Amino acid sequence: MKELELARCKRISDILEREKIDGVLISNASNMRYLSGFSGGTGYLLITGREKVIFTDSRYTIQAKEESDTFIVVELRDTYVSLIAEWIEKEQIETLGFEGRDVQVSDYLEWKEKFPVGELRDIGNKIDLLRSIKTPEELEKLAEAESIGDKAFSKILEIIKPGMTELEVSAYLEFWMKQYGAEGLSFDTIAASGLNSAKPHAVPGRKVIEKGDFLTMDFGCMYEGYCSDMTRTVVVGKANYKQKEIYQIVLDAQLAALDFIQAGKKGWEVDKVARDIIAKAGYGDNFGHGLGHSVGLFIHEEPRLSKKEETILEENMVVTVEPGIYVENFGGVRIEDMVVITKDGCKNLTHSSKELFEIS
Repeated sequence: MKELELARCKRISDILEREKIDGVLISNASNMRYLSGFSGGTGYLLITGREKVIFTDSRYTIQAKEESDTFIVVELRDTYVSLIAEWIEKEQIETLGFEGRDVQVSDYLEWKEKFPVGELRDIGNKIDLLRSIKTPEELEKLAEAESIGDKAFSKILEIIKPGMTELEVSAYLEFWMKQYGAEGLSFDTIAASGLNSAKPHAVPGRKVIEKGDFLTMDFGCMYEGYCSDMTRTVVVGKANYKQKEIYQIVLDAQLAALDFIQAGKKGWEVDKVARDIIAKAGYGDNFGHGLGHSVGLFIHEEPRLSKKEETILEENMVVTVEPGIYVENFGGVRIEDMVVITKDGCKNLTHSSKELFEIS
């Protein structure tokens, strides 16, 4: 772990040099874990050319010392602002970088008033992007997290029946993911049936699942800090012609994108492959979200697969491929796999069948 922390912090040193800043204050929990190993999620990292410090409170100081091999752990005594200000003065930091997308305006204004620096500089998502290409160890953890989801899906297929509620389905999925080794959820489970399946991010409710309903299940878990993400849509009872038609269009779009994706392609190019198929079938207005997103320590990472994404995909990035069609007052379909980008294509980490299950 020590060598990994040093290597990752060396990349921070490169950012300091390129951005011409003396240090960077890191508040994003996933970035804190990535760089230091500290998984508590409460506190800050300060990295300068000379020092690497974890600031956290007494609930997490022992944990931070156990999880990090190369960072100094400093326990909170008064406020984070006063503590960090002391270290800024000690390290003689003139220009301090920070993660603007993770900082509240009120915090920024207080920092500007109380930090003894000449300039506070937002460095955008530069630290997030360090996490975009996964190591072999990270890929193993992501694959295990996704395999847990596969197992949970196999189990839920055995018990889905008319009369269950969406809340029951989501509860069973979450139970089995933890039963198979998940340490938590990577996002709130979606189980949307009938008309609710037309809402891409529907919240499971007390709605009773009826015969003839689409049931879309979007779920994921965390394994040793790394996330999984998959979606499958089934029909409870017999599928009608329109349900089969929509399902096949979504599946065709996903398979085409999976066949096209590889290192060297831009995010928008992959998105376009799936989007064009859906649009040609007459459902272009019913696919409103992007085709996918990167996954790692956080469920939605960079880069994305979307209409405006110019980032060039690289080997060992991990992304979801999740086209969907959502028809108001009818229902919706989404099919989602999580894949590793390779030189000539991708390696699919999701192994659950994509046939249209009709569950009686």
